[in-house]
Amino acid sequence: MHALQYEVTFPADYDMDIIRARVARIGHLLDDWEGLGFKAYLMRERGAHGSPVNQYAPFYLWNTVEGMNRFLWGGAFQGLVNDFGRPAARQWSGLAYEEGGAAGARPAVAVRRREPVPDGAELSGVAEEAVREAGRLAAEDGAVLAAAAVDTHHWELVHFSLWEHDTPKAEGDVFQVLHLSAPGRHRLPRGRQW
Repeated sequence: MHALQYEVTFPADYDMDIIRARVARIGHLLDDWEGLGFKAYLMRERGAHGSPVNQYAPFYLWNTVEGMNRFLWGGAFQGLVNDFGRPAARQWSGLAYEEGGAAGARPAVAVRRREPVPDGAELSGVAEEAVREAGRLAAEDGAVLAAAAVDTHHWELVHFSLWEHDTPKAEGDVFQVLHLSAPGRHRLPRGRQW
């Protein structure tokens, strides 16, 4: 399992209805993408849920590197690059994935929390704690799913969760979910990823 996210940040007065219309027009294009676990089309609006910015920031969990590479290099990602410029695309290796009690519900919001892996930390302990946190989040009322992953270049953890309501029981940046493409979600391996 591989996580991927990029962020496109807009001026404070940007009309975010442009992003809503874009996702309504093209969101379905990844609904059957081979190798994709899911893509959550995410947006933050300045002032909503405490967001300081207007931002489009899709989050992906991939079942295969081939599917991710086909997306990035095969032309699909180029449409975003043509419209908004090429954003940095962060990647993390999967540590844990869990379906929540509201797994069948349409997600309303997502929460993403990034945190550094402390210098000198016992790596196996950090990874086990990330697995436990994914399980804890997935067990909360209204959780659709939860995942944890790590970037070993920057030694950064990411905790990601989807929620059926807009009062998530998770800390981090809150995003509105505009669409969810999930062709291979049922194939994402559950639990610990090592």
